[in-house]
Amino acid sequence: MSAMRGLFAIGALVGFAGCQTTGEPTGLPDLLIMNGVLHDGMGSDGRSASVLVDDGKIVRIVAIDERLPVAHQIIDARGLVVAPGFIDPHTHAGSDLAADDAMRRANLAFAFQGVTTVVVGNDGFGAADIAAQATSARANGIGTNVAYLAGFGPIREAVIGDANRAPSDAELTEMRHITRQAMCEGAWGLSAGLYYVPQNYAGTDEVVALAKEVSALGGYYDTHMRDESTYNITVEGALAETLEIGRKSSVPVHIAHIKALGPAVWGHSAKMIAMVEAAQATGQRVTADQYPWEASGTRVSNALVPRWALEGGLDALRERLRDPEQATRIREGIAQGYERRGGADRLLVTGSLHGAEVAVGDTLADIAKSQSLDPVDAAIAILMDGDARVASFNMSAADIAAFAAQDWVVTGSDGSTGHPRKYGSFPKAYQDLVNGDVGMSMARFVQRSSAQTADIIGLTDRGRIAPGLAADLVIFDPDEFAPRATYQSPRELSAGVRHLIVNGESVISDGQYTGALPGQPLLKQTGC
Repeated sequence: MSAMRGLFAIGALVGFAGCQTTGEPTGLPDLLIMNGVLHDGMGSDGRSASVLVDDGKIVRIVAIDERLPVAHQIIDARGLVVAPGFIDPHTHAGSDLAADDAMRRANLAFAFQGVTTVVVGNDGFGAADIAAQATSARANGIGTNVAYLAGFGPIREAVIGDANRAPSDAELTEMRHITRQAMCEGAWGLSAGLYYVPQNYAGTDEVVALAKEVSALGGYYDTHMRDESTYNITVEGALAETLEIGRKSSVPVHIAHIKALGPAVWGHSAKMIAMVEAAQATGQRVTADQYPWEASGTRVSNALVPRWALEGGLDALRERLRDPEQATRIREGIAQGYERRGGADRLLVTGSLHGAEVAVGDTLADIAKSQSLDPVDAAIAILMDGDARVASFNMSAADIAAFAAQDWVVTGSDGSTGHPRKYGSFPKAYQDLVNGDVGMSMARFVQRSSAQTADIIGLTDRGRIAPGLAADLVIFDPDEFAPRATYQSPRELSAGVRHLIVNGESVISDGQYTGALPGQPLLKQTGC
């Protein structure tokens, strides 16, 4: 806060409480947030109340008719919303939090969205060495809290590499042991990305076997489903597999970035919703997260190349492209990939990977035209050099709205480099759902961004504003909370967060980063 505003607030409170002070107050709570509209995260309407914080905890909610206490620091939140810090259940922030650069570890892309806790290890990519990751985070300092998922991919690869086969009984036992050890070290669950090579070589029962270890220790199963379109078993087939995994292993299921991807499955949200609700009616715990963008973020290789052709990685793909017979099959698969995605004009290049020379900001259709190439050849040319990140405009607004309306769907970002969702998903969801045509209440938006997500993960001391809970708080201007990131400029920090408190310490103050790194690794206590 500004010096004048802070002094005014402190002076007013001292007078109100009938206290006399000289110099720095002693023996007082750390922080009082006053005059804001409090949304506690539990779905109740906002109310006028103050929040008292001390030693990293919320110690008291002060009703409007109660005498205000005095504190070391005062935040006057007049005209602002005071809410639990948002929790993002699906990010790719792990590399930032482990970086040498303290500014990367500050995790400001998420902090300026009001996020105080991120989940990492999603899409089946999370390393299983949870204790080592947590030790590093504590030693080096991070800006937001972090919760870990153990990734199916590294677990499988540690035992059988990238082989396209089922594990032996002994190998499966070893995979189960690694999964259990990751849970014992503090992972909150198992993530899988069955769409991706080599994870997609695994059969359903293989995943079930690992999910049973997670279920036994009270964790959950987070999945990028095997298909979100018509790539292999179709989105409905993949959802059926997901529900089967949950049913056979008795594990809560969380569907990552739920969507119907591509024109071939637009409108299928209704059937998917019905499938989830039918499972819930039998007692299954099924939830999902959603980012509020019509474009997904992926790579040329993942978007267009048939899964079989990626076995062994990009070098193996290039060898196959040099074989005329295999090249013909790959070309046919890439053409089908374009069709699923709605055409080459729906794929916007947002970054280069592995040294490929690409025109960032152009669509693949633009690139093909500028080089006088067929779009299939344009994609192959990129893959022969390296790879490229793309934003794939392949979702319908009606499906996005249908999923957003479900009470089992929460806010998530899938935040990754080259897509504005890393920097702007929570404020965009606010703009679309609360200020847009959907007409969602502020209370519901806050709930689906905080307490409900905490419940999915299993966090019992975050996501709500109540005495005794961790002081993770966001204070934002409801008139200014909005994304600045775009597909052309995806790294713009969001607007509207005036203050962000993590574990009782200020990370953002009056809209500016304070330099603090108060985040903590949040580890599941399994009693192993």
